[in-house]
Amino acid sequence: MANRSLTTKDILQKEFKQSMRGYNPAEVDEYLDEVIRDYESYNKELTQLKAENDRLLSKIDELTKQASITKPSYSSQPNSTVTNFDILKRLSNLERHVFGSKLDETEDEL
Repeated sequence: MANRSLTTKDILQKEFKQSMRGYNPAEVDEYLDEVIRDYESYNKELTQLKAENDRLLSKIDELTKQASITKPSYSSQPNSTVTNFDILKRLSNLERHVFGSKLDETEDEL
């Protein structure tokens, strides 16, 4: 960031030499007052933005630490290698186990 050589106090206390054909001192003072207000507003906003930036950077650091400590959770999606055929085969085996001979008898009747 560039160094600022002027402060609001410097602007306020600036004295201009007067000459016969110089600028109107009241007009110059009025303009410098406007510059001071603008400069103060700029400094206030800059201070707020720096504070917000520091807060956000610390939040990033905190979240990064939490992410490195937390173990990655495993996906809740089913294994993609299991096919519908495998599921049907397992279901059929479970039905045979639960219903036993009753299931075999109904198949013979059909």
